[in-house]
Amino acid sequence: MNAQELVDGFDEAIRSNQISVYYQPQINHCTGRMVGAEALMRWQHPVYGMQYPSHFVPVLEEHDLIFRADLHVFENVCRFLKSRLDAQFPIVPISVNMSRYDVYRHDYVEQIEKLRAQYGVPVKYLKIEITESSAVGGMELMSRIVDRLHALGYVVEMDDFGSGYSSLNILKDLKIDVIKLDMHFLNGEIGGRGGIILSSVSQMAKWLGTPLIAEGVETMEQADYMKSIGCYYIQGHLYARAMPVDAFREKLKKIEHEPMQPAMKLNNAINAGNFWNPDSMETLIFSHFVGAALLFSYEEGKIDILRVNEKYIREIGMNMSETDLLRADPWQALDEDNHKIYENTIKRAIASGEEEVCETWRDLHSHCCGNDRICVRSHLRVIGTAQNQHLIYVMVQNITAEKKHYISLYDSEKRFKYASEQANVYAWEYIIATKQMRPCFRCMRDLGLPAVLENYPESAIAMGLFPPDYADLYRDWHRQIASGVRHLEAIIPMTVGRIPFHVRYTTEFDENDKPLKAYGSATLVVDKQEKDKD
Repeated sequence: MNAQELVDGFDEAIRSNQISVYYQPQINHCTGRMVGAEALMRWQHPVYGMQYPSHFVPVLEEHDLIFRADLHVFENVCRFLKSRLDAQFPIVPISVNMSRYDVYRHDYVEQIEKLRAQYGVPVKYLKIEITESSAVGGMELMSRIVDRLHALGYVVEMDDFGSGYSSLNILKDLKIDVIKLDMHFLNGEIGGRGGIILSSVSQMAKWLGTPLIAEGVETMEQADYMKSIGCYYIQGHLYARAMPVDAFREKLKKIEHEPMQPAMKLNNAINAGNFWNPDSMETLIFSHFVGAALLFSYEEGKIDILRVNEKYIREIGMNMSETDLLRADPWQALDEDNHKIYENTIKRAIASGEEEVCETWRDLHSHCCGNDRICVRSHLRVIGTAQNQHLIYVMVQNITAEKKHYISLYDSEKRFKYASEQANVYAWEYIIATKQMRPCFRCMRDLGLPAVLENYPESAIAMGLFPPDYADLYRDWHRQIASGVRHLEAIIPMTVGRIPFHVRYTTEFDENDKPLKAYGSATLVVDKQEKDKD
């Protein structure tokens, strides 16, 4: 058919439904379930056979007929959805294309909304696709159109993302709900430079909270590659070609359905997207008002560090630059046991939705400082989730000095054991911030104490280690220690036998002269007459 024949035959094509709708399913490659479909225009000419959009759409655009063709398609989709809903048959949302000619020359939005209302189809079953090229040269108008569609409840998709010259500007200025990537971008090559760009687009889409659909996927290799970079939704010949409505009805019967999920669900308590805004409160807090902190993404065992603050660089970095830290593989610093501890803590944080804490040893290397082994206490919390990817916020402390001191005490435990048995001395360590008490070997053996007592001293008082009439005195001691008292001592009866002990406390302070922990001891007070008998 030549252009004139297309134009001359257009009215009849609309009346006799020669211009009809074909449907191409959109599939979640992870589950095999259908999440939606795209409505595609086809022209089945009684003489010349099937005409594809690439042949007749430019002609219709040139003669200002595409508006009527697009409304014809939209009405057919509404009619199809209405029939499915009335029969209570399963259905998925359908995406319908909107030409730039529709909005530049006509009141397209008002017309489709009139049709939707006429057929009584809920707006959640209809999506509007705009092309990247349609926004070029008319951003202000297109932005108003997108806002209008959103106000009416429509989901707006950007088709052919990356095919034009202003992709990032358009994505920045238009509030798009779904991005569609054409696999022709790869030019047949899996990976390479095109693959790197696609991977970056996938990450960007997650941060925008925008689902990504790979369009034109023809091979399992392509689908698996897109899945590997976080794009799970697939449209293309691999799963199904565009098909007439009767075939699509059968497809809907055979394939299970599921809703399309947002790319990144962020924790309501914090706007994670604002970490990239230098003037945001999140960035201000991250950079200045918290301790050493970092932000990383975790997906199936892989960690990518996204941001670190200056305190993290000073605390952990060994004079490494921020660039060095961002490029480094975090797992390299952890041996097998510490890797397992840290990853298990990440998994607990994902499962619980709460802050989880761990302590891990790390082997670090920098060009200027050489090698070092440090111990880090990490407080991890999930602040965003995108399918299998999780955004983790971490506050860290370098506790190497504390751990080495504890290890030194632990290493001397055998010597201390024998010495304390002879001297009738019990000893323990009290951590002020956590109210944890760590007793010596003799305390555990003679008094039946666990390796760590939580909520000290209340737990010890409840166990009967301190008589009720001395409980308030002992509680007050711990309040004084927390306020910065450096030394306390007194003779206190202990256990149900009210055996007198000389109890001493010495407080340790951090570099800011704030109380960190206290070391306690209890020495048996021996009666002088009993001593003379010996």
